[in-house]
Amino acid sequence: MSAARGTVAAGPVAAGPVIRGLAPADWAAIISLEAAAYAPLGLSESPAVLRAKAAVSPGTCFVARTGAETVGGYLLALPSPPRRPPSWGRAEPAPALRENLHIHDLVVSPLLRGRGLGRRLVAHVEDAARDRGCTSVSLVAVGGADRFWAALGYVAQPDVAVTDYGASAVYMSRSLASREPSPGRSASPAHHPSHRRS
Repeated sequence: MSAARGTVAAGPVAAGPVIRGLAPADWAAIISLEAAAYAPLGLSESPAVLRAKAAVSPGTCFVARTGAETVGGYLLALPSPPRRPPSWGRAEPAPALRENLHIHDLVVSPLLRGRGLGRRLVAHVEDAARDRGCTSVSLVAVGGADRFWAALGYVAQPDVAVTDYGASAVYMSRSLASREPSPGRSASPAHHPSHRRS
């Protein structure tokens, strides 16, 4: 999806979450989190489509683990030309990673929302985008998530068509030059609720 989908909820986080690349064992939790976040919006994608989108750019897809076995959230990002988000609901060839990285999905477990995990995942993928030479990051905000993204410096571009993401979907982007790299990927920024699918 191209709506920077994401979900964040309230609940205690024991030791600080660890953000790392996806592993095959993470997929059951990712599929469950995705369905819980997006099925109510009519925007849930099939497991095959999610896996295909992650396979396009595995180095820019991450999970946040809150314990040895618990996936508390995930973020899927893939290359996409500026102002041209990936199609929702289907896999398609992606361009080589160049100037723009597109956050397709961001979901945080309802039990962990309000703890800054969504912001940490975003900072982590922005750092990964910079490391790969990208100059911007884009997404499609759904379910009112544009407020979350605006707080992170993303700017709405209402002239970009994203109708397959629903009537309230908003294409947003930000220049990576407008923020320094994260001081530490393990730092815990303040939380803001979010729903984002891109």
